[in-house]
Amino acid sequence: MTNAISFEVPWARTDKFDPPEVFRTLREERPLARMVYPDGHVGWIVSSYELVREVLSDPRFSHSSEIGHFPVTHHGQVVPNHPKIPGMFIHMDPPDHTRYRRMLTGEFTVRRANRLAPRAEALAAEQAEVLRRQGAPADLLAHYARPFVLRMLSEVVGLPYDERDRYAHAPTLLHDPDAAMEDAAAAYAEAGAFFDEVIERRRKEPEDDLISRLVAEGQLTTEELRNIVTLLLFAGYETTESALAVGVFALLHHTDQLAEVRAAPQHLDAAVEELLRYLTVNQYDTYRTALEDIELHGEVIKKGDSVTVSLPAANRDPAKFACPAKLDLGRDTSGHVAFGFGIHQCLGQNLARVELRAGLGALLRAFPDLRLAVPADEVPLRLQGSVFAVKKLPVAW
Repeated sequence: MTNAISFEVPWARTDKFDPPEVFRTLREERPLARMVYPDGHVGWIVSSYELVREVLSDPRFSHSSEIGHFPVTHHGQVVPNHPKIPGMFIHMDPPDHTRYRRMLTGEFTVRRANRLAPRAEALAAEQAEVLRRQGAPADLLAHYARPFVLRMLSEVVGLPYDERDRYAHAPTLLHDPDAAMEDAAAAYAEAGAFFDEVIERRRKEPEDDLISRLVAEGQLTTEELRNIVTLLLFAGYETTESALAVGVFALLHHTDQLAEVRAAPQHLDAAVEELLRYLTVNQYDTYRTALEDIELHGEVIKKGDSVTVSLPAANRDPAKFACPAKLDLGRDTSGHVAFGFGIHQCLGQNLARVELRAGLGALLRAFPDLRLAVPADEVPLRLQGSVFAVKKLPVAW
């Protein structure tokens, strides 16, 4: 195991937007490499585009909490195997995963997401005015990206935004590597209790939201409903908020690309896809466990081995994307894996795209002279944790 790299090595970012340089070496020399996890478990890390897609689409690799070796939490501790949590389908394999996901697929189709676009645009415009009233300089994360995404997601799911103090801090603490575990656990429990309250409200007075429709179908228990709501919020809030804020940061830093999207706002969809590829804010919580001995890229992955796949590394693979380290809003980004790949590919990706398009579009229209209020190197970044993010983004206009 002398050639095995440490778990910490691939996540040591040294630049604002780029994955660590080690991924370039790994892709060239050993795109399937041995890696030692914090508890001493020796597994693997995959860094090439081709192998990432292969692992994520192979049913012999499991994402089940019952058999998987959860490599690490944000606090350096291994999560023990545990029975399936009803409704928490992200950590299930078929057929359980299929059953839950099928119930929700219709809520997140391209058609339904596009019907939500006018509402997203209206909310983004409202939040842009809130940012303006705040006065420059202002933190774009706190006064624009975070409230806009939370408000939109809350409306879709059916969570009362005016009671956000009872649930909004939970996903933030969960994704924050500096947060105390006891604080995150308490916030998680508080949010779950609130979700139970909302579910009961919707049983009595249904509204036009996801919770109400799932309640009306009558196929899920309160526990399943609570965990589905938890999953949707925890997976869709911090990631989209971060993609929006870091995306704005990237544009304000790459002024030539900002000028291009301002000159051709009709190409905003393509710009969103390139920002998703270039930034890939989902950093390292993508892993699988081998269900059997599997031969891959000339190696034998043993049954029970963990395989971490690096989405940021795959999206910077020159075998797929020419000059991948360059932000190029005009490139063909088809096939990027910012939302993962295979059966666990992000369920809410169509909604996320609508939010990002609306959020960027409203901001560029409202502030034609938007700029960073501090040098780019002084923008505080969260480089560890499952989501790559800015801690704040000071802007002026």
